[in-house]
Amino acid sequence: MPNARLPNAVPAIYLTLALTFFNFTGNNAMRVLMTLYALHLGASATAVGVIGGLLFLFPVLLSWFIGGLADRKAARKLLMFAAICAAVSLLLMYFFPTLPVFYAAAALNGLALSFFHVTLQNLIGNLSAPENRARNFANFSMIGAATSFFGPLIAGLSIDHLGYGWACLVTAALSLVVIVLLLVMGHSLPPARGRIKGAAAPQAWLNRSVVLMLTTGGLVQLGYDLFQFYVPIHGHELGLSASAIGGVLAMLATAVFIVRFFLARLIERHSGEKLLLWVFLTGAVAFALVPFTTNAWVLGAVAFLFGLGMGIGIPLTVIMMFANSAEGRSGQMLGLRLTVNNAVRMSGPMAFGALGAVMGVTGVFWVLAGVMVVGAGLAQWQKARERK
Repeated sequence: MPNARLPNAVPAIYLTLALTFFNFTGNNAMRVLMTLYALHLGASATAVGVIGGLLFLFPVLLSWFIGGLADRKAARKLLMFAAICAAVSLLLMYFFPTLPVFYAAAALNGLALSFFHVTLQNLIGNLSAPENRARNFANFSMIGAATSFFGPLIAGLSIDHLGYGWACLVTAALSLVVIVLLLVMGHSLPPARGRIKGAAAPQAWLNRSVVLMLTTGGLVQLGYDLFQFYVPIHGHELGLSASAIGGVLAMLATAVFIVRFFLARLIERHSGEKLLLWVFLTGAVAFALVPFTTNAWVLGAVAFLFGLGMGIGIPLTVIMMFANSAEGRSGQMLGLRLTVNNAVRMSGPMAFGALGAVMGVTGVFWVLAGVMVVGAGLAQWQKARERK
């Protein structure tokens, strides 16, 4: 198992977490800013959807390839390239506020996200000893959850008080902070390793267990995304106000942050497969309960339950994927996981949107509950395989 025990591993961990905060805060701000700016310029809902899809284009196409680079190249250079791409995407929007430029900016920002996501996850794993890996990944996931709050907040305040153009510059400044941190402190990050002699061939690590982990990870991502997509639709059908629906999603975010705070302790006491079983069972129960909710308070309670389970699903699958990666292949494994998850994020809403048109929103929740039961069965099967 990859385990870089470097003399400067502790400050490098802190630097990696700081880079995570500024990178993903900027990315989350960019999503809100780009959507609202495009609508402000008169873009149609279809055009905004295309922009949103382009943000995931390179994460789907290149995450596996970038994972291989993360295994061989210096993280400092990869992150510097990503920060420059992110900054340039925002400067393009500032200087050329037209819809065609927004398409290019979305793709470029998605390229930056690809490099950020794979490289930072791989850094967290490689800078951690086995005994503190779960804690470091838990901290990484909590920072990621925090950026989901700060990013949209920064974008909204900047737009309201400074205008769209200046909001682009404010968001670009977050990438500038990343560039400065890398220039000043980037020497503490691991150097390039080059090709690892004797690294396992693809057929040696792309086995049934890996495919099973990729499948369960994709199902976790599907459930997490579609809950946030369909609960507002259900709330709207109930006649809830936008503030009430926002409060329901805030309950989900609160539960996610709370449970991730205890993630390291949970992993110390329980196996990953057992925790995955909990993740899918709570997801199934929550999806099955949503159609029976009739007010914001009950719906918020269901969202909180969902967050207590599914909130650990994504970081848990990252930890399990890293722990099971072959020597010299951790970045590539994490990149493959992100490829699958991003493909799910692109295709899931479209597939279940078509299903919803036939079965209705209530039917979609029942189907998703069934999907989570399938995930629980896969987790149990994986647990049984581990015992053999």
